[in-house]
Amino acid sequence: MCDSDDHIDFIVDSSLTRRSVLVSLSSVAAVTALPATAFAASVIETDVMVKTADGAADAALFRPAGRGVWPAVLLWPDILGLRPVFREMGRRLAAQGYVVLVPNPFYRVRRAPIVTGPFDFGDKPAVAKLFALKDGLTDARVDSDSAAFLAFLDRQRPVDRSKGFGVQGYCFSGPFAFRAAALSPNRVRAVATFHGGGLVTSDPSSPHLLIPKTRARFLVAIARNDDQQQPDAKAVLKASFASAGRSAAVEVFRADHGWCVAGSPSYNEPEAERAWARLLQLYRARLV
Repeated sequence: MCDSDDHIDFIVDSSLTRRSVLVSLSSVAAVTALPATAFAASVIETDVMVKTADGAADAALFRPAGRGVWPAVLLWPDILGLRPVFREMGRRLAAQGYVVLVPNPFYRVRRAPIVTGPFDFGDKPAVAKLFALKDGLTDARVDSDSAAFLAFLDRQRPVDRSKGFGVQGYCFSGPFAFRAAALSPNRVRAVATFHGGGLVTSDPSSPHLLIPKTRARFLVAIARNDDQQQPDAKAVLKASFASAGRSAAVEVFRADHGWCVAGSPSYNEPEAERAWARLLQLYRARLV
């Protein structure tokens, strides 16, 4: 359990069992196929419920062990939702000196995990159900949830509220990170997306059109096969950042969609580690 001065002060569902665990460096490294040196400290993990406009969202909260305050990061998972691999990502990031919240985007339907075990994207009925969940996350709902999650983080005693937020998204949640930066420009100072989908569209609500409303620095890591399908997107993003005077790195990685997520058929460890290093560079530069 946490010391009284460091407790998590906002768990709204008393039926949810609090789970504060010290994560073994060697066990985490084994699960994620990462060297133990990737983790600088033990991490405390807590399952929480976050009050939102539409109910309560289940989420995983991670922070470095010990006393202190640290910058906060909202880590949106990919379309398969909150599951063990994204918990491992949250732990790994927290070990670097951040308080990390990984929410269940589909909490309105049911608690995580939404998907267990391998998912076959060739299974059309299963994919249709998954995309029905995705379609339920309107821009208004995403914005409402982002506001709730960021406010939740700001209420946590281990969060250093003098520092800015980081927000990162994967796959379908790449646009969520852009939207959070536009929603809270004074607080979100770093945004990262990895194989993000739909960052540039012809819709009036396209995420790239929100860039002038932000004040963050961006890292946009694009999958090579996504770039092949939409080769003009990177140029549009670069032009949009330049026009708005925003600092950004837009790069096509030598890997396919999903390469950052361990267990994905396209997981590419060298490129995933390179993307991770770029993420840490961004946060160390901006969340200060």
